[in-house]
Order: sequence, then C-alpha cells, then structure tokens
Amino acid sequence: MTDALIRPAQPEDAQALADLGRQTFIDTFVAADGFAIPYPEADLTAFLDASFNADTIRTKLAEPGAAWWVAERDGDLLAFANTGPNTLPHPEGEAGHAELRRLYVSKAAQGLGLGTRLLAISLEWMQANTTGPMWIGVWSGNLKAQKLYEAYGFEKAGEYRYPVGSWFDDEFILRRG
Repeated sequence: MTDALIRPAQPEDAQALADLGRQTFIDTFVAADGFAIPYPEADLTAFLDASFNADTIRTKLAEPGAAWWVAERDGDLLAFANTGPNTLPHPEGEAGHAELRRLYVSKAAQGLGLGTRLLAISLEWMQANTTGPMWIGVWSGNLKAQKLYEAYGFEKAGEYRYPVGSWFDDEFILRRG
C-alpha cells in the first residue's frame, strides 16, 4: 500500500466525507469497542442523518472561512479535519477566532499517524487565519484526545452540552492562545 496523501477536500468528496464521518462517529462513540454512549436510537439517527449527508457536507465545504483536509490512500478516504470560524459557546470566543471542528480518523487507519498530521496542518491553518485564540470542543470522556490537544498547548477553558438529537453530551471547551 502507498502512503496516505493529505490534500484539501473538494466538493466531489462530499459523499465519501459523509460516509466516513457517519461511520467514524458510530465506531468512536456508539460501538461497544468505542465509548459506547447509550444514545437513544431516534436521537442518534436524527443526528447522523442531519450531520453526515452529502448535501450538508457540500454546504459546509463551501462555508466562507472554513477549511477541510482529507487523508486518502488508493482513492479511499481514511481521515479528515475541518476548521473554521469559532462556534463554541464561550464568553471569550468570537467568530474571528478559529475552531478545530472535527478531526476524524477511520477505525482502519488508527495508528497510522494521520490524526497527528491532520492536526498539525489544521493548527498551522488556524494560526494563520485567526484574530485570537484557537478553540476545540471535545467530549468530556475522550481522555486520549484531551491529552493530545494538551500536548499541543490547549487548556480547558469551559464546558458545554453538545446535542445529539435530544440527548446532550458533556463537552469540554479547550483554548490555546
């Protein structure tokens, strides 16, 4: 197999991004070998259908001030990252600040270093495209991700509740700068 190529996402990636995002969310947060969060089925389905469909992704790819990257190998998407204007509900957060919105690595690509590579690219972009601190929202139970972000200088700055249908995840708001 060849090494994975990281490149900017394109509109024609929308369906593959939707499929990868949906499956990675399930593998990470729902599956028994993931965090196994007991989302009610109707809430999970509504969230997945709204968040991970080609039309929604196509719209988000075209959002002003947002950037997306994908990691692919042999034409298959393995991981992606998305940054853009800050949307996290923190009193010091502003839209002119940058937020890492998603960093998803497929189960099959875990351990290949793609998450770290995408994080480095995202942070470089965020630093060049912000008027203030950089922000990340992370699930309160994802200690591995929290430790990774801490290693890159992020510190907990607050908490909020992230809706998955009518279910709410407890999330941490991290800030750097």
